[in-house]
Amino acid sequence: MSKAGADEGGAGGCGDSAKQLEAKDEKGGTLLSKLPAGPGWTKVSCPCCFSERVEPLVVVKLGGKVGPETKRWLIKMIGAPQKDGGAALLAHPGEDASGDIIVVSAPRCTLLRAAEELGLCKTYRSGDMEAFSYNDRDNFKDSDNMEAFLTLAERQYIVKYELDGLRAQKDLRIPGLPESRMLQKRDNIWQKLSSAGVVVDTFPLHNRKKLKDLGEAWYSGNQLAQPLDSVNDYFGSAVAFYFSFLDFYTWSLLTPAILGLTISYFSGEAQKEMVDSVSGSKVIINDDDSGPMISGHMLQAMFSMIWSTVFMELWKRRSSSLSYRWGTMNLAERFAEPRPNFHGDLGVNPVTGRMEPLFPEWKRDLRMVLVSVPVVGLFLGLVVLGMMCFYWGEAQVKQLHKDWDSLLSQALLYIPSVLHIVYTNMLGNVYRNVAQSLTEYENHREESAFENHLTAKILVVSSCFPLLLSHYLIKCRVSSLTGSPFFLQFTFFNNFAVLFHIAFFKQDVPLLRKRLASLLIVSQLVNQVTEVVIPFLVDRFISAPHRTESEDDPQEDKFRNQRTLPVFPGLFAEYIELLVQFGYLSLFSCVYPLTAVLLLINNITEIRSDAYKICNLFRKPFSPPVANMGVWQVAFEVLSFVSVISNCWLLLLSPRLQELCREGGLTSTNVLLLAVLGEHVLILIKFIMAALIPDEPDWIRKKREQMEYTSMQALKEQKLQPEVS
Repeated sequence: MSKAGADEGGAGGCGDSAKQLEAKDEKGGTLLSKLPAGPGWTKVSCPCCFSERVEPLVVVKLGGKVGPETKRWLIKMIGAPQKDGGAALLAHPGEDASGDIIVVSAPRCTLLRAAEELGLCKTYRSGDMEAFSYNDRDNFKDSDNMEAFLTLAERQYIVKYELDGLRAQKDLRIPGLPESRMLQKRDNIWQKLSSAGVVVDTFPLHNRKKLKDLGEAWYSGNQLAQPLDSVNDYFGSAVAFYFSFLDFYTWSLLTPAILGLTISYFSGEAQKEMVDSVSGSKVIINDDDSGPMISGHMLQAMFSMIWSTVFMELWKRRSSSLSYRWGTMNLAERFAEPRPNFHGDLGVNPVTGRMEPLFPEWKRDLRMVLVSVPVVGLFLGLVVLGMMCFYWGEAQVKQLHKDWDSLLSQALLYIPSVLHIVYTNMLGNVYRNVAQSLTEYENHREESAFENHLTAKILVVSSCFPLLLSHYLIKCRVSSLTGSPFFLQFTFFNNFAVLFHIAFFKQDVPLLRKRLASLLIVSQLVNQVTEVVIPFLVDRFISAPHRTESEDDPQEDKFRNQRTLPVFPGLFAEYIELLVQFGYLSLFSCVYPLTAVLLLINNITEIRSDAYKICNLFRKPFSPPVANMGVWQVAFEVLSFVSVISNCWLLLLSPRLQELCREGGLTSTNVLLLAVLGEHVLILIKFIMAALIPDEPDWIRKKREQMEYTSMQALKEQKLQPEVS
């Protein structure tokens, strides 16, 4: 193999044989996590960063037309010190200078400086978690061993973070590219290289041994507990928080599932309603004076309101504990380099003092008001159109069934519901792509702000549907009450508008129950097939045959094979699925007590299927450190609040409550006033319960305050040092 890049400054000698990329352990097996620090790796200038073995973390895939001189220049930029405009990373050219990959790793000092810049917390010598400081690095436990100090996900994300932060310090011509691709001062180098086709892909590498051990502890065995710390170490805190929430939510379903089974078994009213939801025939409930004062409807509704509040408050406590344990309580992304796709006029950041692109907030707000809001309104209109088509189709098939009265016509009764489910799913997929483009157009600086606004567009607040419901509330009688106006999110609107219309406009509880049952069963079956079965079959019979490898294959070919896996689509669809589930349970489970039972069964399999999917069916994703679920936590809290209103007004449809009102001689006005009073009392109780349950345990609060005090003292000492000198 030819030498390449030995004369390129910090790039060192890039020549290396493929055999040098292979490392053997004592038993002769290939070590995928370590490569010899031979002449192929770029050199490090800091003595403390020298290591005999280098861990390959990330692979950069180059375009097919990239020449050796361009590759040598890129390796030089990756390995150059940051003061010289480089990323201060370690780069290896693969087979030779003409190959199409660059293997990237990171030296100790680069990892430690990035850990401080990101605001990670690590274990101090006292045993407590403290915000990491590079100047105080020797007092942190295992700070001389990067594999113990930082998780694999953190090390790989830092490599991406440094590559994305590469900016030209002056006007620069890229060797091998035309002058039209010349870099201007402060241009984002990585973004320019991607648009020019030089960098095709950047992906983190799997560690096969760690992945195998994780799979055995996660989804292969019979264990019920998830290895969340191992998930955080391998896939990062963003993925770990999702699986932690899924685990917490799944086992929290046990209580409502037991209650639902109890109501379904012992309540004759509930049993008749279950039969009605399947057969489609009308149920006549003959209540007598010996019946219980509180029906299953009422008990389930009251429990759902309390359960949703307690569940979210307890999750926030668990989330804060995990954030402390995983060292993400003190993240400082707003002080870091802007995201690669962020653009603007070059200027001085008033907070950090760095030269970087600046974009006025008023321009971003103007784009959101004039572009994003109208587009979102258009999609809300499409949701309404789908709902109207659903009712039109339902009326047609009912008339057809009335005329034909056959088995075929009875089966056709379910066609509108199935078609509407397919329509809403397709509309949601299209809207996610549109929301991605809108969020890019808004030009957010931080990656977290971009993700939060992207998610918020799916959960965007809209007041049009509540206004329609309020107008209807004024015009109709009390038995047609629709509830107080509340802010509605797009996903809420898209998935629950039909259910609310059936419940409060048509007041057809049997239809509502049938619709909810079909949504629970059909949606879960569709999700399992589309999320697991189809990707598994595609991977097994289409992708896997082209990804075969043996122990004797060059290490570079094994790295390339990992790129043949599909890109991990992210956790957006997973959170949406859980949010819709939570809505079905907290908003409407009083009319279908078995909701929690079906969700519990689904989620027990969901944990393992999602774990298998992320480990085997997709590439390893980059995972930025996060302190919680972000905007998703707010979305679940909004649904928890809406559940109080929904269940309160659904209680008015309870036959037992209606009978009690008639026996008490209450007028329509009195019933309305009592309903409004009850709703406000329940909302007050919800807020009191939320206030009585702290968002974080007392010991976490004390630890956080100690960290803030320590950081303040360190800053004070840092300011005093120049004065003393």
